[in-house]
Amino acid sequence: MRALSLLGLAVLFCAAVSWADDTSDQPALPDMGPAPDFMLVSQDGTKVGLASLHGRIVLIAFIYTWCPDICSLLTAKMVRVQDNLGALFKEDVAFVSITFDPEKDTEQVLRVYAEAFETDPAGWFFLTGEVVAVRKVAVQYGVVTIPSNGGAIDYNLLTILIDRRGRVPVQYSGSRFDPDELHQDLLALLAEP
Repeated sequence: MRALSLLGLAVLFCAAVSWADDTSDQPALPDMGPAPDFMLVSQDGTKVGLASLHGRIVLIAFIYTWCPDICSLLTAKMVRVQDNLGALFKEDVAFVSITFDPEKDTEQVLRVYAEAFETDPAGWFFLTGEVVAVRKVAVQYGVVTIPSNGGAIDYNLLTILIDRRGRVPVQYSGSRFDPDELHQDLLALLAEP
């Protein structure tokens, strides 16, 4: 059953990636289905779930603060998009970064990480929680983690875009995450009624 679910996610992901590469005039982004809800704790100690962000466009990324490379690169790219959106970021768009390592990434550690990247706490939530709850969210979103040598965490880098209705139109994978493409996709979603 799990293999079938992962296969289904892979098929949906490939369809979204190929659509994102299409430069023809498309009326709207695709619909890959509803985004799973969750409830975790933010860097300031408040409970945050997808339902509490309803009505906003949400970008979900999975990171851990002591990641030696890709997590900080991803966060820096997201900061660029945050800055380019200006006031729309706080009002209509929210970013959610969920840690893979809730045992090390406490609320305080996430707060320091968020401040180091100059993220806007009005629209960007760094989430942690119980290990089981965090792992469940990662699995629901198709993210696979594997502990590697030296204690680092290897994972398939997925960044998930969720529209105002709580549906997933696009997933960005690994190095395919392009801030300019994300910015354009956000503008397309913002233009939808």
